[in-house]
Amino acid sequence: MELQDLKMQTKPLFAEVLVPRAVDVPFTYGVPEGAILHAGDVVDVPFGRERIWGVVWKLTRERPDFKNIKHVEAVFEGVNISERMRQFVDWVAEYTLSPRGNVLGMVLSVPKVFEPMKRKTKPLTVAPAETPNVPTLSPAQKKAADTLVAAVGADKYATTLLEGVTGSGKTEVYMEAIEAVIKKGKQVLLLMPEIVLTAQMKQRLQARFGVMPTEWHSHLTPKARREHWQQIAGGEAKLVIGARSALFLPFKSLGLIIVDEEHESAYKQEDGVVYHGRDMAVARGYHEKIPVVLVSATPSLETMCNVEEGKFTKLHLPERHGGAELPDIQVIDMRQEHLEMNHWISHPLKAAIAEALSKGEQALLYLNRRGYAPLTLCRACGHRMRCPHCTAWLVEHKKTGRLQCHHCGYHAPMVDTCPSCGEHDSLIACGPGVERLEEEVRAIFPDAQVAVMTSDTLDNPEEARTLLKKILNREIDIIIGTQMVTKGHHFPHLTLVGVVDADVGLEGGDLRAAEKSYQLLHQVAGRAGREGLKGRAMVQTYAPESGLMQALRSDDRAGFASGEKRAREQAGMPPYGRLAALILSGADEQKVKRAAIDMVKAAPRKDGVKILGPAPAPLALLRGKYRYRILVKAGKKTGLLQPLIREWAAGQKLPSTIRMKVDIDPYSFM
Repeated sequence: MELQDLKMQTKPLFAEVLVPRAVDVPFTYGVPEGAILHAGDVVDVPFGRERIWGVVWKLTRERPDFKNIKHVEAVFEGVNISERMRQFVDWVAEYTLSPRGNVLGMVLSVPKVFEPMKRKTKPLTVAPAETPNVPTLSPAQKKAADTLVAAVGADKYATTLLEGVTGSGKTEVYMEAIEAVIKKGKQVLLLMPEIVLTAQMKQRLQARFGVMPTEWHSHLTPKARREHWQQIAGGEAKLVIGARSALFLPFKSLGLIIVDEEHESAYKQEDGVVYHGRDMAVARGYHEKIPVVLVSATPSLETMCNVEEGKFTKLHLPERHGGAELPDIQVIDMRQEHLEMNHWISHPLKAAIAEALSKGEQALLYLNRRGYAPLTLCRACGHRMRCPHCTAWLVEHKKTGRLQCHHCGYHAPMVDTCPSCGEHDSLIACGPGVERLEEEVRAIFPDAQVAVMTSDTLDNPEEARTLLKKILNREIDIIIGTQMVTKGHHFPHLTLVGVVDADVGLEGGDLRAAEKSYQLLHQVAGRAGREGLKGRAMVQTYAPESGLMQALRSDDRAGFASGEKRAREQAGMPPYGRLAALILSGADEQKVKRAAIDMVKAAPRKDGVKILGPAPAPLALLRGKYRYRILVKAGKKTGLLQPLIREWAAGQKLPSTIRMKVDIDPYSFM
């Protein structure tokens, strides 16, 4: 060894530590002499007046140019944030224009995990059950499963779209890939768009693999979050099922990511670090050098575009499993129904429900409006009950006796007197919510057992499990639900689906409104007739002549998608262009407006980039803050979006009372 090398070894060691705060660069700390430290170690460091846990991003012998160097206090044994995971954190921060420390905060999301704990939990291992519930795959399923298993065996990045009609057995196909990964001793992450969907899926996974998978979502108890985080980081949890936040867990040996219902807008995180779970899953797979599987009966245009461009491969299951047939879809023109006031179920749908019940079959009514009524107004003066903190009407929840805002959570008790004119007993409910629909159903079918499935009635996965069990045991005749019922559920005795108001999703200025509506309606119709019984769906609409309804009636998803693609391509909108939203908010409307105008005036001018706005956001007041929105539109291949916004934002000094949120690839335009 050279003398110079020996001298280099005698230099003190320093650790560049990234902390989970709104910072973008690591801080340098001294490493106590003799301490053994590695890049990726989780360490306890002094930060201001507190001590916090951070991650060693890099080790160096170069001494910083300041005198008072603080030192690493302790290291957490048994967990190391891998280089690939650190690269993923860097990439997410760069892509979303978020501070790196905030992205790291999603990785170190359970600070108490680093505190001393008496660990009594047993290591989790997944092994096939003694009598596994493994169905026989059809030739199409077997071919798709073999392809996924081969991708797992290749030990490299690849993204595959597993597309199949509702009821085609997509879950059974990707379970083959899960089994292959577990046999290799690696971990699997299965993402679901809604927490309640984990209930039925957990039972299927347990039947197949002999153990309950490890859950990760916001309804876990603090103790469970702590234990599950350690089991995942330690490699003990082989199969993890979770919401989008599970993407940022520090898996020890991740081998496969599956995104079920990849088209779902619920994968979009709107607060804090703003990201889309599907896109980040693909990015994590790329950094981990592992396969990613996107699963859907109605893939997003973004995913279809990536397939067409050769970035993703596609596997297709064209038929329902086990000989089951797709449901017939009937579109009902509500303009011809002439229903009595405060009645919402058409005559054909009412007759179809009665027929299904007479056969001992189940019916599902879908209405994407929570509560009793979406609007309460005074018939004397026309006053509308609105949220004091948001540009939104208060929704009546009759069961709790409250008016509630579904945007900020504000609620107030129902009143008998109009707060504007003082008229007594003048407030009336307008329009139906699921509670009001339930009243009508119970009045028409008094002997039927009725259940409501919404986020208001099912607070946690355990409640969802209980209700799903009742449905499967045929203790429920009629299910009423919001979009929660459209995804992933398998009800063998459900033969009729009724969509009460198919036009509700087309309200507002969302560029994806038609696509989302088609996906929801197609998915909910697909709940019917999933086994031997023939199913049908009846869709109530005031626009039966629309392209969306015609495509739904004729099951022409390809034609509908082709029309959407043409419209988006001509407009240069995603996925054929790039968008970013800059949303300025504050308590003083005029100051927010002025800041937004000044910001647009200072925007850099680049070829291929358009600055649109500023304009009040559709929800111009949200949680007491006034909001103005600026849209940045760029060509798909310009690559200018993030660099332009970073340069632009760096040159702006906004008032301290005004906050700016950057949303790359926005999904919500409210």
